[in-house]
Amino acid sequence: MRYFFHIGYHGINYRGWQRQPNIIGVQTILEEVLSKVLKENIVVIGCGRTDAQVHASQYFFHIDVKEPWDFDLKFRLNHTLPNDIAVFDILEVGPDQHARFDAIQRDYDYFLHFYKDPFLAKHSSYYRDENLNIPEMQRAAALLPNYSDYFAFCRSPEKYEHTLCFVKSSELISNTKGDRLRFHISSNRYLGSMIRILVGKFLEIGRGEISVDEFESYFHQRKSAPLVIPAHPQGLYLSKVTYPYLDLKPKPIFSFLDFD
Repeated sequence: MRYFFHIGYHGINYRGWQRQPNIIGVQTILEEVLSKVLKENIVVIGCGRTDAQVHASQYFFHIDVKEPWDFDLKFRLNHTLPNDIAVFDILEVGPDQHARFDAIQRDYDYFLHFYKDPFLAKHSSYYRDENLNIPEMQRAAALLPNYSDYFAFCRSPEKYEHTLCFVKSSELISNTKGDRLRFHISSNRYLGSMIRILVGKFLEIGRGEISVDEFESYFHQRKSAPLVIPAHPQGLYLSKVTYPYLDLKPKPIFSFLDFD
């Protein structure tokens, strides 16, 4: 029997989603806890990977079990898991439905703030920039749906069969004071560090280090953009995952990140 788990996690204490030797990943924690609670060896198949210290306000994984459990598994998992991982829903699905391969769209949000704030430190990325040209940054972000080849915005494009990503929407939102930004993007897929590299380029545009025209030229050259410096990881959230047969609203409400 196959089950989808709808979860969320704060990634600051983890070296990403993926299970790897000698480091702590979210997948490792979930497999250990599920195996203990269900008393069988459980393999967790996630909807994708997140990098070290990156969060997921909505994430799905699936497991296969021989027999259904006869207790409140969600309650027991939330009681056992650390406070930075939460289970929201457990859904029985068909044997061929796959958490990773069936996802048709993933949304990410990236939060930035430009003043020191201890209450945002682990939830948003802090940069000391002042007087950024936010309209030009927004103009660059709005260009993304016009292009599909993101070769220039990937750390290791040669690792991929192709570098095509079909971005459905892309928007950079500012609060009224201009000291907090939220970048939202939705696409069918992403390349390694792609979103953080894009945000890094938006910051360069805001500082006047590169122009929007130069940024746009990277899409045409099909070579890595110069000075690829990804933005900090702690501002990035996988915020929604959509399936043809499943479209749930994210559970967390980020009141501390609301804009005025």
